[in-house]
Formats: sequence, C-alpha cells, structure tokens
Amino acid sequence: MMKIGLLARIEAKPEYADKVETMLRGAVALAEQEQHTVTWFSFRLDATTFGVFDTFDDEQGRQGHLEGEIAAALMGAAETMLSSAPVITPVDLLGVKIS
Repeated sequence: MMKIGLLARIEAKPEYADKVETMLRGAVALAEQEQHTVTWFSFRLDATTFGVFDTFDDEQGRQGHLEGEIAAALMGAAETMLSSAPVITPVDLLGVKIS
C-alpha cells in the first residue's frame, strides 16, 4: 500500500519550457520500468512551472527513485534548462483513492 511520495516543483527557463515538457512526457516510460514506483504523474502548472508527483510503498522505493534515471535527468537539465534546481519534497500520504 502506498504510504509515501515525492512532490517535485520544476521551474524552466522560458526558452526551454517546451523541452522540459517533452522531457517530462517521455519520463513516464522510465517510471514504468521502476519496480517500486507505484504511481507517477507529471504536470504543468503554467508556462514555465512543472511538477512531478509519485508514490511508493516504502522508503527503499522512494530512495531508489531518487537515485534513478528520472532524477538524474532532472538534475542534468537543471544546469541548462531550469532556472533553479528542482525542489523535491518527501511527503507522507494520508489518504489515497485510485480507481
């Protein structure tokens, strides 16, 4: 059962916003390969602000995700495409409904 998650806020430089969107759309394929990532969502809040929310059953799964390819791609993009490093916040899930 999903107990914990991560919420990432990603701020793109305006000239790279479309590339960040494309990167996040493609990252779902990487998330599908992660055994311990239960759910994974990427979203766009406005022209340059994006986010990722994902859930895990345990801390081992969350740490594995943080050490995986998606996190590495985000940190690599931070140098050129992002206005700052992604803000990644661990969260404890209080309630979940997925249907």
